[in-house]
Amino acid sequence: MKALIPLDRIERRIYLIRGHKVMLDRDLAGIYGVSTARLNEQVKRNEARFPKDFMFQLSARENGILMSQIATSSSDHGGHRKLPRVFTEHGAVMLASVLNSPMALRASVEVVRAFVKLREMIASHRDLARRLDELEKKYDAQFRVVFDAIRELMEPPEKPMPRIGFKPGGEE
Repeated sequence: MKALIPLDRIERRIYLIRGHKVMLDRDLAGIYGVSTARLNEQVKRNEARFPKDFMFQLSARENGILMSQIATSSSDHGGHRKLPRVFTEHGAVMLASVLNSPMALRASVEVVRAFVKLREMIASHRDLARRLDELEKKYDAQFRVVFDAIRELMEPPEKPMPRIGFKPGGEE
């Protein structure tokens, strides 16, 4: 059976906030085929199903940081006027049950798969770091440069790479 939504599209919408992997209400609404207002309306009607480890609302500071990272419009230009809610993997699945539409139920399977894949990637990264530590202890200092280079490659870049490509109007 073909996936309803490409897995990579969902993976790109998972953020790490307050130590939790979460998805924004508007992203889940789009995936589940409902408006953000409808999604939040159902959450309000079913508050007992969404404890703090399933869903929480972003602070103004968190929202500002996130919006600057994903380049969304401000509330002055058609953006969201309320602070968004974010949902953990469990909250995203619970949403599908309160939305109770066939599309939401099918899409929730893909959302869970994206969270699971992310969890596996993180576990794999930890396992690789552990194995590297073991190898480093086993071999002498002559391989120190190799181990340092591998560790450096495992770290995320400190700052984003500058954008490249054509800029209309000769902008620099």
